[in-house]
Amino acid sequence: MVAPPDPARILPRLHLKFPFSPDYPRIWHKNGVGSTHLWNGLNMLFPEGERFFIRSVNHYLPRLDDTPDLRVQVKAFFAQEGKHAHEHQDYIELLKSQGFDVSGFMRVFHRIVWDVIHRYLPPALCLAITAALEHYTAIMGSDTLTLGVFADSHPAMRALIEWHAAEEIEHKSVAFDVLRKVAPGYGLRVLGMLIGVAALFGFWFLATVTLLRQEPGLGWVGVTRELRQAHRKDPVLQRVLWRGLKEYLRPSFHPLDDDNLHVARAYLAMYDAPQPKAEAA
Repeated sequence: MVAPPDPARILPRLHLKFPFSPDYPRIWHKNGVGSTHLWNGLNMLFPEGERFFIRSVNHYLPRLDDTPDLRVQVKAFFAQEGKHAHEHQDYIELLKSQGFDVSGFMRVFHRIVWDVIHRYLPPALCLAITAALEHYTAIMGSDTLTLGVFADSHPAMRALIEWHAAEEIEHKSVAFDVLRKVAPGYGLRVLGMLIGVAALFGFWFLATVTLLRQEPGLGWVGVTRELRQAHRKDPVLQRVLWRGLKEYLRPSFHPLDDDNLHVARAYLAMYDAPQPKAEAA
């Protein structure tokens, strides 16, 4: 499937802010501590992950001069992903203020992303990893908005995640379209998916355990119990992992095969609507 040129559909919303009050609860998910830290762990991956995505796509920006529509979408993609990184970095600072020590994990994560993956893997493979992981963020984004994954969670977290989810759907085809233009081989796409899946779910697990280990009285037995309970209440591996592989490994796959842009646009309409001007006193 060929993505129709539609530069206007990706809109950076740099004016938005998602603040968390000082009394934001330590356990904010309706399913308890395990589910809270499962999603906190994913939040911890976003700032470095989004910056990696931006740099991987930006490497090929000079080769997009003959596709101006795609180039415009790429620039909007940079703006959206940069904003995501900033807002989730603020959330990591909130976790620190709640007493969580995440410095060790973040240091190791940073080194592997930049000193190993980005430094030693070819740019085309970094782009392939980005395209594959953008497929996963789009799946999670779709589930967030259509299944109400965060519907009963704290409203501050719900607002942050649902905004992020909608924008992931909005720009879900950009990295893939760049990959298809500059390095369209199926083998490269598959290799990018395999490395991306291992990195995403491996680091997600480690981040989650890092947080759970800091909950008083849990210990390793408690950590294991909470992980099992979280997965039983929301089987994210079946809901996201296998679906993502099945779809992405289809040779004819394109992100726009899943026609759900209207879901994102309907949600984002409240942010895109003109704000009423205050009446003069």
